Amino acid sequence: MDKPRTEPLDDLDRRILAVMQQDNRLSFAELAERVASSAASCVRRVKRLRDAGVIVADIAIVDPKLVGKSLTAVINIELEAERRDLVDAFKRQMRDAPEVTQCYMVTGDADFVVVVTVEDITAFEAFTQKWLYANPNLRKFRSMIMLDRVKFEPRVAI
Repeated sequence: MDKPRTEPLDDLDRRILAVMQQDNRLSFAELAERVASSAASCVRRVKRLRDAGVIVADIAIVDPKLVGKSLTAVINIELEAERRDLVDAFKRQMRDAPEVTQCYMVTGDADFVVVVTVEDITAFEAFTQKWLYANPNLRKFRSMIMLDRVKFEPRVAI
């Protein structure tokens, strides 16, 4: 499904997006104050940005360790064959895997980079058995276990 076309972002749109990426729980009055606009204008613009798909979701970012998910792994994955139907099937599998928090189709030595967050090494092994070793189109994968999250900013520089 295609996103609706949107008009180019102006400076006020960019200021709104920058502030909302830091805190999207602000009231429209607070948002308007921070971006030097009116609350009514902010309401209209935020609605337009949501309708156009510029704002994709309003979510809470959860600390994985505080909810029992202490192991994060970054996995480079190489597929055996890159036929469209097989690639699409792999994408569906990664979307369906609850442990996968990010999945990117990439260029270079790997075909995909996948980020997995689980409870521990036992849960990680179960993930690899179910989703990776069981996939006949997977040539190989390399896992990197995260030791320290140095920077994590789920935002776009605007």
